[in-house]
Amino acid sequence: MKDLSKYDEDFFLFLEAGYIAINQADEDATIKLFKTCELLRPKNPLIKIGFGYMHLHKLELKLACEHFEEVLREDPTNQMAETLLGIALSLTPDKVAKGEKILEKSARKSFDPDVKKLANTTLDFIDQFVKKNSGPAEVKRK
Repeated sequence: MKDLSKYDEDFFLFLEAGYIAINQADEDATIKLFKTCELLRPKNPLIKIGFGYMHLHKLELKLACEHFEEVLREDPTNQMAETLLGIALSLTPDKVAKGEKILEKSARKSFDPDVKKLANTTLDFIDQFVKKNSGPAEVKRK
């Protein structure tokens, strides 16, 4: 294998580009950028979180959960992976309560204000849209 150390300083550029590619719905570029990151720093948890985030964006919730859970097995204190796992679970019909519990913990205990904000925003979304009561049109049909 070639010496890739000269590219190590570019790790975070590749990583950030991967997250940007997710937001642009460019799965091919996302995978290539994260695979490049794996070559440079295979143990960095942000790569697995990135793959999980990609699956979350595609609403492939089971796959997203698998990536976040893998990060948490290696580092149970990773608050970003835990919060994203809570989001993925809260969007899974039979796991909403479990996801909510994780998000409540993140909102309470995280030392990162962005993680707290993400958890609280998701909890608000769950209350407004996921656990939404029947509307007037739905009540009339019953």
